[in-house]
Amino acid sequence: MSLALTGCASGPTTNSTTAPDLTDLLVTTPAATGELDLATWNLPFGEPASLDPIKAFNYPENTVVANLCEGLMQLQPDYSIKPGLAEKVDSPDASTYIYTVRQGVTFWDGQPMTADDVQYSLSRQLDPNEGSYWAGGIVENIASIEKTGDWEVTVKLKAPDSTFNSYMVTPIGNIVEKAHRVAAGDDYGNPTGQVMCTGPYSVGDWNQGQSISLIRNDSYWNAEKKAKTKQVDINFIVDAAAISNALSTGAIDGSYDVPLGALSSLENATDGDLFLGRSVQLVAIIGTGHGAFADPAVRQALMMATDREAIADTVFEGTAQASRSLIPNNGWAYGDSEFASGREKLAPSTVDIEGAKEALKKATVDLTQTIKIVYPSERSYYADIISEISNGATAIGLKVEPEGIPSAQFGAFFSDPKAREGHDAFVTNNYMDVPDPLAFLRTIVGTGGSQNYNDYSNPEVDSLLAEAAAANDENERAALTNQIQEIAMADLPWIPIVDPSVRLFLNKRVTGVPASFVYLYYPWAADLGASGK
Repeated sequence: MSLALTGCASGPTTNSTTAPDLTDLLVTTPAATGELDLATWNLPFGEPASLDPIKAFNYPENTVVANLCEGLMQLQPDYSIKPGLAEKVDSPDASTYIYTVRQGVTFWDGQPMTADDVQYSLSRQLDPNEGSYWAGGIVENIASIEKTGDWEVTVKLKAPDSTFNSYMVTPIGNIVEKAHRVAAGDDYGNPTGQVMCTGPYSVGDWNQGQSISLIRNDSYWNAEKKAKTKQVDINFIVDAAAISNALSTGAIDGSYDVPLGALSSLENATDGDLFLGRSVQLVAIIGTGHGAFADPAVRQALMMATDREAIADTVFEGTAQASRSLIPNNGWAYGDSEFASGREKLAPSTVDIEGAKEALKKATVDLTQTIKIVYPSERSYYADIISEISNGATAIGLKVEPEGIPSAQFGAFFSDPKAREGHDAFVTNNYMDVPDPLAFLRTIVGTGGSQNYNDYSNPEVDSLLAEAAAANDENERAALTNQIQEIAMADLPWIPIVDPSVRLFLNKRVTGVPASFVYLYYPWAADLGASGK
């Protein structure tokens, strides 16, 4: 397979048929050398349900909305955060964030963006009638959102949270035109009502079930970041074989999240390359609090007995790394030395059968129970992962079985406690919304966390979470987060399996898009252009 790997766009590109070196993954692809009239893309997870930013909480929606609607802050390909629709942010303390709204920005219809639009857009997250998918977690901590000047909006929190500003790169911080949202009513975000934002692309034709077109915004406020392609047509092909055929024949110019089932066939593609990029994704097994898997000793033993490196090498065909933590490797934008040293103190990802048997002696549950791990049956690679976990389980006297259910039912496991009843565990292909380990761990191990699916609660962890959230010094916050990480890796509400790389395929005629995992919140299509080849 032709793999393009490097740490930055200006570095050398290596094509190799040997196993890739995942220690130096790509951040961007080589910059475009020219413009294009039309490029085609694909969403392998299917069609967006809505283009309303507050309903953008999954791969299809976010990948499209990221090119349409912008946040007060913007995530960069290297995971740094820069001002976006806010010229700057001042934070006198970790409970107060004062945003200076950028002047001279217009919506696609030519209307100027104002502080009123900003105050309105942020407040939508708090309005139960709007039904924001982001309404839990960090949004619950907002005490008030006020316009405090002609070009100033102030957000006050109920409790200190040093991670808050980073969420302004997500749809929580996206700004829409107030007048358009009010006029669209119930049609807002759908093909009829659409949206009105400020981004480098506007919405063109939306052929439901087939494709959606992005049209370049030639009046975009940031002239230096004007889109290089006039129109990007995004398809909704989900079948791995069909995706492989479309990419290898040039029917589609590019795609993120290339299915694992397409990798082997794409090795023969002569007109394109597979790029592996820096990611903040994590494949893990989540406990539900039921059955033998509810015992932390069982979870610890299963992790130690599972050959995570074999899963990375075979199931993911060398495009993933064995997980060592619930924090994906390099999933941070600050405190690098602290997080790197904290990670090194954790147990290695290698198999330890004798250690697993010793850990299992602390279990207090009936170990003859079969542990069933649920996965979406349409994605067979999950069954392969669970099969490897089962092999390790057998070696230490446990029994693990996969339980496939349709994807339409599987989604409920993340939102409905009743769906999880009677099931021991389920798989997740998860990701960090922002490059802050504290923010991610809080959702998993914090009491009442948005991804705390087994009611895990530890007073020491909650105290550390609060202390870290109030810490203004980044190294102090990183050190406290490392302590949380150590406890999390002992109690294991989730079992981390692998850290996947971004799998990006590009036809040789196009280039420029980020290769890192920023395409859910960064306007990747604006960087897409001609390669000159």
